[in-house]
Amino acid sequence: MKIVDKAPEPGGDGQSKQERRYQWMVLSNTTLGVFMAFLNSSIVIIALPAIFRGIKLNPLAPSNVSYLLWMLLGFSVASAVLVVSLGRLGDILGRVRLYTLGFLIFTLGSIALVVTPGSGSSAALYLIIMRVVQGIGGALLFANSNAILADAFPPSRRGTALGINQVAGLSGAFLGLIVGGLLADVNWRLVFGVSVPFGIFGTVWAYYKLKSSAPRRQIKIDYLGSGLFAGGLILILIAITYGIQPAPGHTMSWATPTILAEFAAGFILLGLFFYTETKVENPMLQISLFKIRAFAAGNAANLMAAIGRGGLQFMLILWLQGIWLPLHGYSFARTPLWAGIYMLPLTVGFLVAGPVSGFLSDRFGARLFATLGMLVAAISFFLLILLPTNFTYWVFAPILVLNGIGFGLFAAPNSSAVMNSVPANARGTASGMLATLTNTGQVLSIGIFFSLMIAGISSTLPGQLYSGLRSSGVGIHKAAYIAHLPAVASLFGAFLGFNPIKTLLGSSLSSLPAHTVATLTAKSYFPTLISNSFKHGITIAFSFALALCLFSAIASWMRGSTFVHEDAHNDLNDEPKPVQ
Repeated sequence: MKIVDKAPEPGGDGQSKQERRYQWMVLSNTTLGVFMAFLNSSIVIIALPAIFRGIKLNPLAPSNVSYLLWMLLGFSVASAVLVVSLGRLGDILGRVRLYTLGFLIFTLGSIALVVTPGSGSSAALYLIIMRVVQGIGGALLFANSNAILADAFPPSRRGTALGINQVAGLSGAFLGLIVGGLLADVNWRLVFGVSVPFGIFGTVWAYYKLKSSAPRRQIKIDYLGSGLFAGGLILILIAITYGIQPAPGHTMSWATPTILAEFAAGFILLGLFFYTETKVENPMLQISLFKIRAFAAGNAANLMAAIGRGGLQFMLILWLQGIWLPLHGYSFARTPLWAGIYMLPLTVGFLVAGPVSGFLSDRFGARLFATLGMLVAAISFFLLILLPTNFTYWVFAPILVLNGIGFGLFAAPNSSAVMNSVPANARGTASGMLATLTNTGQVLSIGIFFSLMIAGISSTLPGQLYSGLRSSGVGIHKAAYIAHLPAVASLFGAFLGFNPIKTLLGSSLSSLPAHTVATLTAKSYFPTLISNSFKHGITIAFSFALALCLFSAIASWMRGSTFVHEDAHNDLNDEPKPVQ
């Protein structure tokens, strides 16, 4: 094991042209895999209105909220639960074999989604199950792609390779918002069909061209550890998913006995998991990896960054679709597409900074770039807090670029540092841990930020809705009914491209004068009515994101100077030396 003050100099690894050609083939294939998986993790967000219309299901009906949430989160939950176990399995059975299997499963799941039968709740349940199947394939891709890259590239060029791979993946999550909007305008089935040709090509390519270079380990699979980890994480993620739904007499369900019991059981199972992993001979997760400061700090920083990044994406969609776009003349039905287009500067910033930071971190180490990236992201959240609800876009766009630059500076150096810090026989586990925290952060972000948003607006929204509706001519009973509906109904309406006031008033509109109906259903009425409450909620949410970025910056700095594990075939019996 070796600790160096800066990353090794490139160009001295003595690799042949054939080896370098193979490295770029590995990078191309794994980049296609993670791009496709990340694209599908976000593409549904924008396409949900078209999907619900296509299967003839009312997304605002209280009984259908769970369908909406699981269609949105099923992919990420499945990936988060399985990816560490599958990464460890890749260390045992072969990373390329499981990676190729992931491509195949993902492609079959995509085909199954394209041919979704029926309509209504049965179609929704089918979609959720097939999204989970896609998530299993995605978990196999996430778990093994970084490890395959780390096997193929030497430490002196690993940061660049991982940077290109991760930037392509995360940019897929941003581009999914645009692609989903464009395809959903044509036919909702195309949202899932877009992955099929790439999946078939990638599966065949991986099967015939990729080769395993890391030795397999003939050891037993840790079924107990895998079961405890999966069970605990599933319970916690289910509790988060249902916690944001309204409960009788409450805006959310966090304090209900069922949710509290799920949290308690989930944390107990995870506690048992960490205990058993210190006792079994061949654990799923090698706890001793966390003795390596670069590994522990890098994973902590990754989780906080993933929560902040996921929360940003979700909050910006709400802001654009629910407030800004309708105020600027866009119909609610068209806001999903334009929200994705107006978020393009975020992707541009990420695409510019990501590969550059990966290249430079190979020469100067990860610490500076990862820390600086999180500080830049924190500044961008502070600037977003200062913006008025009805902002000027040419002020908003540079802030998005700045945020993309911040997360782009962080992503590749952090991944490279984590992968460099472990021996070759633990790279699948390390890759799985990074992917688990990224996907868990995605689910956590929606639960946390949505809860903060609802908590922020619930104190003022009922009064504003009631007074606004009454002054516009709505009857006292109907106004009181709408004002006291859970805030989540109004937010989901805006999120899904509906005009919530028109939807909630329904047949009551026919009894109102024409000029009153015109006022109530105007594009700017609902956004103007809730803008003050929305600003209060989004300030709380972005303040939390700012704090997360600062803590991630601290963890990134605490990783120490560059740490490179010297013995590629060493197991974890050797204690890592302290990093200076």
